[in-house]
Amino acid sequence: MGIGDFQPARCPPIWSLKEWKNVGVEQLRLSTVDMTGVPTLADLQKGVRFALKYQSLGQCVYVHCKAGRSRSATMVAAYLIQVYNWSPEEAVRAITKIRSHIHIRSGQLEVLKEFHKEITAGAAKKESYHTSQT
Repeated sequence: MGIGDFQPARCPPIWSLKEWKNVGVEQLRLSTVDMTGVPTLADLQKGVRFALKYQSLGQCVYVHCKAGRSRSATMVAAYLIQVYNWSPEEAVRAITKIRSHIHIRSGQLEVLKEFHKEITAGAAKKESYHTSQT
């Protein structure tokens, strides 16, 4: 998201969604319980669509959670699965190379596998459609 000359040090401690929007920052908040939570498949899809929207506009997206170890890493892994058609394990390995302290829990890995399965099925449908059209 384009932040430009925005100076975070001048921000009040807590801004509303409207206040952030007024300075050019759009937020997508996806609630997942800290430490034990697993994002829903629908939330992973929403998060990835949000990131892809801004990527297509040449902008960036900041993904975070409280500790930056589990929930945010799960969302970034979903993005990598979508963009690069990686397996969940490949996506987690790529993130671990950059942020060695991430911790994807078993439930999070399972939802990433489900996300990957949907991405793979969608790609197969597209390929089948294109093959039948030629």
